[in-house]
Amino acid sequence: MIFRQILHSQTGCASYVVGCTGKAKLAVVDPHIEHLNDYLAVSQQANSPIVAIFETHVQADHRSGATRLAEITGAPIYLHESAKVRFPFHPVRDGDTIELGNDYVRVLHTPGHSLDSISLLVGDRTRTAAPWLVFTGDTLFVGDVGRPDLHGDAQTVTFAGQLYDSLFNKLLKLDDFVEVYPGHFAGSACGRAMSGKPSSTIGFERRYNPALQQPSREAFIAFVQQNQTPAPPEFTIIRQANSEAQIRQTI
Repeated sequence: MIFRQILHSQTGCASYVVGCTGKAKLAVVDPHIEHLNDYLAVSQQANSPIVAIFETHVQADHRSGATRLAEITGAPIYLHESAKVRFPFHPVRDGDTIELGNDYVRVLHTPGHSLDSISLLVGDRTRTAAPWLVFTGDTLFVGDVGRPDLHGDAQTVTFAGQLYDSLFNKLLKLDDFVEVYPGHFAGSACGRAMSGKPSSTIGFERRYNPALQQPSREAFIAFVQQNQTPAPPEFTIIRQANSEAQIRQTI
């Protein structure tokens, strides 16, 4: 397995290149428009094409590079089936598995930050069938969890409940050794108390993430609404732009 983490420190955004060089199949997760050359450079250096592009949700805090990367590489874009976008994509649902040579990407539907949020379990079958790492998007951060208020105050409690279910009934069911790679780190407005360390493990977050220490669903819902700064107004504009991006051509 090849794995590269690409960080955008100005806004605390993280994106990734992962895949199998033995069978020459790479994927990019949460591509940022300003880092297309980084993904392409990894692909060239590994002598392996990018064959899949994953968005863990329709991004709200930065311009996505997914459609432009699809134009350049011809790779399909994978989003949850509930994503409301105006460009072609391959819809996925909970439990779907996408093969990357000896590696695999398994979809977990983890709503709460948004309805279309997914997490991506990745494994390397040359080592074990067990998952090695998980891309958690805006569901689980290092030291924090995703904000549930992007759809307005009237729906925040509902989304906070979905976030609890996604965390406690899915992500925290994973083994402690599974590595956690979120969509953001300190500097992002998508959480309240993210660490500057852009990775963790399920076990460490289970033990030390304050949101995951809440004793009940109701306590968690109350906790994630406390001290939440207002969502920046540009979030709505950026999310709309990312929903309407068009793929001009595929080569």
